[in-house]
Amino acid sequence: MSINLAYVARETGSNLRRNLSLTLASMLTVAVSLSLFGAAVLIAQGVGNMTARWQGGIEFIVFMNPNATPEQLNGVRTALEANPEVDTVDYVDKEAAYEEFKELFSRSKEMVEAVDAEAMPPSFRVAPRTTDADLIQALGQEYENRAGVREVVFAFETVRTMQNVTTWITRLIIFIGTALLVAAVMLILNTIRMAMFARRREIEVMKLVGATNWFIRVPFMIEGLIQGVIGALVAMGVVQGLNVAFDRGLNGNERLRIFEGFVVRASQLGVTMAALLAIGCLIGAIGSGIAVSRYLDV
Repeated sequence: MSINLAYVARETGSNLRRNLSLTLASMLTVAVSLSLFGAAVLIAQGVGNMTARWQGGIEFIVFMNPNATPEQLNGVRTALEANPEVDTVDYVDKEAAYEEFKELFSRSKEMVEAVDAEAMPPSFRVAPRTTDADLIQALGQEYENRAGVREVVFAFETVRTMQNVTTWITRLIIFIGTALLVAAVMLILNTIRMAMFARRREIEVMKLVGATNWFIRVPFMIEGLIQGVIGALVAMGVVQGLNVAFDRGLNGNERLRIFEGFVVRASQLGVTMAALLAIGCLIGAIGSGIAVSRYLDV
């Protein structure tokens, strides 16, 4: 008995409508789990992009004491500019530092009012020629004990901290997403099982008149596949929406421009979308495949 496409479409639609609540629950679970996966992938890609962008301009900052004398400031500047391992040196005076402080804490009026420009430490922002973290640390430590120096802060320490925190967040999201994916497979399996149970007499009649195994199985398998695909499409929309919202947030808020390097490239987003669709198809195929092989005695 050959498979008729119109028959498959009609039976698949009938099965989806018959178990609407379970079908919607399956689709929603797939959508949530894949949205979490997509978000985790975008976070990992964004951190990778930002880290790669900073590799060429990784720096350390030499903070001077607020009361450092002009001679001390000039001494540190001269030493930095004369060092062959230093690429560029940018001096940030008290006024510029205070403007940055006001912008950073613009929503905390009390904090801004409690500090004035004279309390801000001037600093030298240094970009070394090397990108090796150990060499940068050794270079920065040369200036820690110079007169007038308050502290030397290394940018890569912040990068490492951000990477560690992001790694744990990504692992947690993936763990939750994996648990939900397993739940989605079980929901799809149960939905197909209920559909087969509701049509058990029809299936018995089809077997009596000589219907092949695939003729009976295909509508149920396509039903599971559709659930996975629709869930994946919803997840793709959610991930795309999150990415667009993040981009708009960057463009509309100057304070967030520091995260500009976090933006995910279009090619990376496209690969992520394709992966979500493929996983959605796989989830539907696995759930329905297990159901028809385990509960459909043909």
